[in-house]
Amino acid sequence: MDISTFQHFLSTTATELAIKVLASIAFWIIGRWLIGRVVGLMQAAMGRNHVDPTLTKYLGNILAVALNIALVLGILGYFGIQTTSFAALLAGAGVAIGAAWSGMLGNFAAGAFMLVLRPFKVGDFVSVGGITGTVHELGLFATTLVTPDNVMTLVGNGKIFADTMQNFSALPARRVERTAQLAVGVDPIDAIARLRAAVSQIPNVVAQPALEVALLDMNLNGPVIAVRPYCANEHYWQVYFDTNETIVRVAREAGWPAPTPALVSRIIQAG
Repeated sequence: MDISTFQHFLSTTATELAIKVLASIAFWIIGRWLIGRVVGLMQAAMGRNHVDPTLTKYLGNILAVALNIALVLGILGYFGIQTTSFAALLAGAGVAIGAAWSGMLGNFAAGAFMLVLRPFKVGDFVSVGGITGTVHELGLFATTLVTPDNVMTLVGNGKIFADTMQNFSALPARRVERTAQLAVGVDPIDAIARLRAAVSQIPNVVAQPALEVALLDMNLNGPVIAVRPYCANEHYWQVYFDTNETIVRVAREAGWPAPTPALVSRIIQAG
């Protein structure tokens, strides 16, 4: 290759290729920026119309993936690559990946069903897939929970949809389950009246459903009183701990003895 041919190559093919590479980089940067803007505008519009945040994030992720694929295909078309054959290749690869990642696709499908059925939303306190926590985000393949000990936990949507789901935030009030073990000799009727009066004064205990204080059981230690106040889910642990403290305080003020197992002795004389 002589100098004139090399110079001609640089002035035509190499220069054209360099321009295409630079243009592709510019298209990628600008395209990514535009995709971010479009997704952000869509999510902002849905937020102004009070659309469920779970649905907003989910649709935003789907739109971002679709626009990024369209951007890549557009850049390949600019380089002169036949995108139809590339799309066919992508479809074939999708089938192979789908067979290998059937679990991931199952998670994706389960996420779509959960958006339709709406068993919970962002901010709800739930128990799903063996994990209990507050829903932080519903993603394409997994749901993110923040557990009560402040640990970010991801649970696959497929596992959630196939398992039992409990939504503690769906109803306006939740029952706190506590018991008071009394000693033998303590009048359970008087104890029920004292505990009912004291527990009803705990902050954030709701009037409806009504507070339940009743004789639950009898054992060797004495009567067992069920103490069951109701409260909103966000006040659950405050009412839980305050109920424990109230039971101890009422027992101390009433002078109830500590419960101890009753011992029955029987003497059998030899005949």
